Amino acid sequence: MTIEGLEILGTQIDEAFFMIGIAILLIEIAEALFKGEHKGRTFAEMLVSASTQIPYLVVEIFIMTGAYGIFYILSENLVSWSIPMTWWGLALAVLAADITYYWEHRIAHEVRILWTQHAVHHSSRDYNIITGIRFGPLEGMWSLIAHLPLVFLGFSPEMIFFGIIVVLAYQTWIHTELIGKLGPLEWVLNTPSHHRVHHGSDRKYLDKNYGGITIIWDRLFGTFQVEEETPRYGLARDFDTRNPISVWFSEWPGVFADLRKARTTREAWQYLVNRPGWQPKDQRPTKTPAE
Repeated sequence: MTIEGLEILGTQIDEAFFMIGIAILLIEIAEALFKGEHKGRTFAEMLVSASTQIPYLVVEIFIMTGAYGIFYILSENLVSWSIPMTWWGLALAVLAADITYYWEHRIAHEVRILWTQHAVHHSSRDYNIITGIRFGPLEGMWSLIAHLPLVFLGFSPEMIFFGIIVVLAYQTWIHTELIGKLGPLEWVLNTPSHHRVHHGSDRKYLDKNYGGITIIWDRLFGTFQVEEETPRYGLARDFDTRNPISVWFSEWPGVFADLRKARTTREAWQYLVNRPGWQPKDQRPTKTPAE
């Protein structure tokens, strides 16, 4: 497999899942028009989700394109071993990208400064194929950092980017309510049913099903939850707006408010790196005996 062939293969896979996504989108639009119920809200949510691509692509074009050069610099100067660009090597690259995505995704839920970006993806009360492109402006930067270790395992930058493309392209079709449970495939693959759970704000659904292509990592690491009833989508806190600016920067007002009330530098740092919702011990609500 040559680099040119790998780029063509990655493009073909991306385009195939894109066409599947378009087909699902057309059905979702037809369903919304036919039912008529809340169709105005549905289309407004779709437009807001699509609007997040504006700041996201600006960052990708002007910052991330150059940042990707770090992969080539490290690979050329610090890594003397390599995994061959064969079919089995590409399979390993996709597997490595998939488990990396699991931990990248999980950590983005557990570290508040990262959650400020990923929360954008979770902020819609609707769940449709357009939700899949609802990104925070700086979300790609954390993905870049998370995948850097793959360079030191011997994967070439081209193989790493191929793995990333495949993992992200696969997830195009899982952002929909049109597809129910898929029988035995539910044991292995990340499916629309599993990902609906991930977007749920119900207590039992919070921080579950982080997988990209496969759900196996969630089963192994204790973050799996089966879909039992239709989730309530969106953020756990009260957030329901179609204002694009509010969606793009939904978490920052809360972060700044907490930083202003921080009493020490250490406390300010903890507000940034602990889980969303973290509070100093002396400010946490006390439980009553009945609780």
